Amino acid sequence: MARNIGSRYTAHQILGRGSAGTVWLGEGPEGPVAIKLLREDLASDQELVGRFVQERTALLGLDHPRVVGVRDLVVDGNDLALVMELVRGTDLRTRLDRERRLAPEAAVAIVADVADALAAAHKAGIVHRDVKPENILLDMEGPLGPGGAHPALLTDFGVAKLIDTPRRTKATRIIGTPDYLAPEIVEGLPPRAAVDIYALATVLYELLAGFTPFGGGHPGAVLRRHVTETVVPLPGIPDELWQLLVQCLAKAPASRLRASELAARLREQLPGLAGIPPLDVDEPDGEPTEQPYDEPRPGSPEEPRRRGAVPLVPGAAPDSNRDTHTSMRVPAPDELAGGARGTARAPRSPSLRKPGAARHKAETVRKRRITLAVAAVLLAAALGVGGWMAASGGGDGPPQDSKRTTSPEP
Repeated sequence: MARNIGSRYTAHQILGRGSAGTVWLGEGPEGPVAIKLLREDLASDQELVGRFVQERTALLGLDHPRVVGVRDLVVDGNDLALVMELVRGTDLRTRLDRERRLAPEAAVAIVADVADALAAAHKAGIVHRDVKPENILLDMEGPLGPGGAHPALLTDFGVAKLIDTPRRTKATRIIGTPDYLAPEIVEGLPPRAAVDIYALATVLYELLAGFTPFGGGHPGAVLRRHVTETVVPLPGIPDELWQLLVQCLAKAPASRLRASELAARLREQLPGLAGIPPLDVDEPDGEPTEQPYDEPRPGSPEEPRRRGAVPLVPGAAPDSNRDTHTSMRVPAPDELAGGARGTARAPRSPSLRKPGAARHKAETVRKRRITLAVAAVLLAAALGVGGWMAASGGGDGPPQDSKRTTSPEP
């Protein structure tokens, strides 16, 4: 059902939903638009509305071919909305859900487009803070690029910053999606441009592997891995591309490339990636455990959990699209230090057994044999004692003739 958004726009049809609000297909004075209508509880927050208006100039001024432009900001009664360019296509998460992973050439081409968008934003002093596949749109009407990739555009600039108001989130809380959070955010430092580079490198890893490098399991465990673990190599990609990924996933923000440098370096890789098929690797187990690989954790499902599809609110169902903008407590130093394993779980080639599986199986067989042998000895001993007791009449009187049958006295 159509509804008016302010005095200039009409929303006709819902295109998608996220935790921050609902995206509508709308109509404005200049034609079709996308309207992101923020949640009513956000619209009723006067501090947020004021911050929204303050950011208007910066958001409207961000004009770049790889950025989904914001055309207008609407504050009208209970409506708080961003009016954006309409992109005829889908988001990168939808493509990943369909294909699981992309060929390296297409993945690098998409990420290079997004790096261009970040370069323009950072030059304007804007940090995105929530780079992830859900916020990357693929223009299906645009010309195909390397590897058959559709042009990629970055959307939702400013939304995380708008929602992250001092009243809504204290200094001890963080905003974002766990899989893509840079270590410095987890440690409570203010987000700078380098956090977007880390998140984009995580997206590239996910496009290549089909899962994120530090995701899986409880959100607190995911946050700790960002701080304590190092990423392990992906088999099958050129070393130069891997080194580029490692540099952008560095724990120290100053070690990462700038967005413009990343875009240029990625495009240099494209000729050497032509024709390389998608990687064939298996996803590691979702959450590290001290138990052997062949034994599931007590009370846990047999099948592995999908990396990253974890709830931020205890007891909530996993958020399938991971469009969170939900605050989490910053882990204490002892929590970040606890349980470190040095490196992230390594992806495996499908032809390889899980690490330690053969050793664990042999150890299990050996223990079973020992247990059976001890049981056999005990059983034999018990039978021997029982036989002697039967032969001796229970051991309470003189020996009886084993052939004689007696009956109890009346």
